[in-house]
Formats: sequence, structure tokens, C-alpha cells
Amino acid sequence: MMILQKSAILSLLALSNSSSEAFSPSRSNRAVTRLHSTTEEPPTITPGQVVTNLIPPSAIDSSSTANLFDTRVQKTYGRYPITFVKGEGCVLTDEDGKVYLDFVSGIATCALGHSNPALTKAVSDQMASLHHVSNLYYTPQQGQLAAWLCENSCADKVFFCNSGAE
Repeated sequence: MMILQKSAILSLLALSNSSSEAFSPSRSNRAVTRLHSTTEEPPTITPGQVVTNLIPPSAIDSSSTANLFDTRVQKTYGRYPITFVKGEGCVLTDEDGKVYLDFVSGIATCALGHSNPALTKAVSDQMASLHHVSNLYYTPQQGQLAAWLCENSCADKVFFCNSGAE
């Protein structure tokens, strides 16, 4: 199930009932842009409505993960012919059940190990209360993290950002 935000709903409401075309309200008399959809007819969506006719990614045949990547993912990395399906601590398991020690640690993003119970609980608790808001707003947890980082390092202020590549 997917809940659409107001802007997405407004975009979908701009869909023509006779085709998969959308228009900008300010340019309604100009060229239209074709939209791709997984349904034959664009759905009629009202604000707050839950859309259930979309196929979730988990329903897509993944019997050949390498084939999915070859056909659907840009080739930006030279991948090794291994498909990992589980991780616990510093141990990874591939689709054939073979185990590996994770010396790469998710390129240094999994320093606490895979399936870490304390991290899983902390992330689950946070997701249950607040997922993400922009740095345009205050959140108690970000303020607390900033204070903790400053108190436990030589820094007097922190700078929260991402790489911009996302």
C-alpha cells in the first residue's frame, strides 16, 4: 500500500481520463507529457486515499537477482557474482547458503554489524514516531545528537548534511 502526498495527488488528478497524459495547470493549453503507469487506466485518487493497485517490489520475480540488475540498474559498479541475502554481525550469507566474513562492513556503513538488535530497536522506535523532516525544521533527536557529538569530540558545532548524490 502507498499513501500519496498532496502534491502527488494533485499531479495524478491532472491525469486525463482518456489517456495517460498529465498537464501543468499553468500550461494546460500547451504540450502534454506522457506518463508511464503500471495500470491501463489512470486511477482516480482523492486526497488521503490509499492506492492499492500498485505491485509492490517484493512481488517482482527475483529468481535471478543478477538479471534484474542487468536489465534494471545502471552499471555504475563492477559487481562481484555474489548475491547476499542475510547478514548477522560480521557474517554474510549468500543465496546458496555460503557464509562470508564482511571485512568491507558495507563500505564502512555497517560498523555495528548486520541485524544488530540495539540498532534495529532504535531505528524501529524512531520510524514509529518520526521518519524524516528537512533541516528546515527542528527535531529533538537531531539536537540531542549534535550535543552528544560535541560533548564526545573536539568539535563545538556539527554540520548535518548528505553527499547530494542521492
